[in-house]
Amino acid sequence: MMRVDYLLIGYGIAGAALAAELRARGRQVLVLDQPQPNSASRVAAGLMNPVAGKRFALAWRASELLPAALAFYREQEERLRVPILREMPIVKLFSSPQEQNDVLARSADRPWQEFVPDATGELPALPGVEQRMGGLLIRGGGYVLVEELITRLTALGLREGWLQHETFDWSRLVADPAGGFRYDERVQARHVISCEGAAAVRNPYFSWLPLTPNQGEVLDVECPELPEGAVLNKGAYVVPLGSGQLRVGATYRWPPFAEGTTAEARAELGQRLQAITGLPFQVTGQRAGVRPAVRDRKPLVGTHPNTPGVHIFNGFGSKGVMMAPRLAQLMADWLENDVELWPEINIRRYFSLFIAASAAAGSSVPASRS
Repeated sequence: MMRVDYLLIGYGIAGAALAAELRARGRQVLVLDQPQPNSASRVAAGLMNPVAGKRFALAWRASELLPAALAFYREQEERLRVPILREMPIVKLFSSPQEQNDVLARSADRPWQEFVPDATGELPALPGVEQRMGGLLIRGGGYVLVEELITRLTALGLREGWLQHETFDWSRLVADPAGGFRYDERVQARHVISCEGAAAVRNPYFSWLPLTPNQGEVLDVECPELPEGAVLNKGAYVVPLGSGQLRVGATYRWPPFAEGTTAEARAELGQRLQAITGLPFQVTGQRAGVRPAVRDRKPLVGTHPNTPGVHIFNGFGSKGVMMAPRLAQLMADWLENDVELWPEINIRRYFSLFIAASAAAGSSVPASRS
């Protein structure tokens, strides 16, 4: 029987970051993962943006999350000997005079800290980009080639034996009389961690959590004349991949949504790109992925209230690339050293839902480590 400290289920960006953190601390880790072509990590453009959304708000804990993310991806580049991190400015274009006035009025208080050193609204010349109303030039961000990263790390894990391709069946996980858990009578683990992404909605331990699949679609576009020195953002992001190739996205669809790509999303993203540039472009591909989203936009991290050895590290939504490395450190500190998690991400904030679900099922909720 294979004995490990941690059995991780799922290997998107969350599972990859947590597995790397635990292994760096000398722990024995086994990852079981069934690759899904429509997983959020394999479809997303990997954008790391410290000033996001229609309100031009500073991203949650950006000053702490971004440095950890950059350090993590630089380390992976060195380890894998392949470029996967591209640091570059993000140009957030104003969409209306009202938006322009509102944002500039806020600039005196420096709400974006060091990420926006000059909030005058003036931008450098970007040939072919519609920028008559100006915008913000955001420093400190960029993007990660997530699919390339996951593919390379998966190949490494398969070679070294700490990752296996397998569909996990939670019904075959049982408590081990000697402590911890057994899976399928061939793996013994002290801890089991759900990093399953949107599939966690079917997890019998965590189905009470408010995790909702959210579909996003992106376009692959060819536009050789568009400048490649910055990510553009105006109702959609435009990520330059090099050699005139762009990734344009993303849509947001709450259930119910159609499986796979849609003509509606293709038209929507094409119109948003036309609002950014008048240059001719050609759509060369379209992909759809399903994000694990939470309505309060904070991840779901922590320990099951009734089964102390079962944990979750999930619900990162569209910000997983920026959040996962630092939160993996916090999760490892919690598991290894009993250091409290940030309350914003701790699933303790939803324990009332667990109590209600348990009462509805006619079961009791014994006290345990929370």
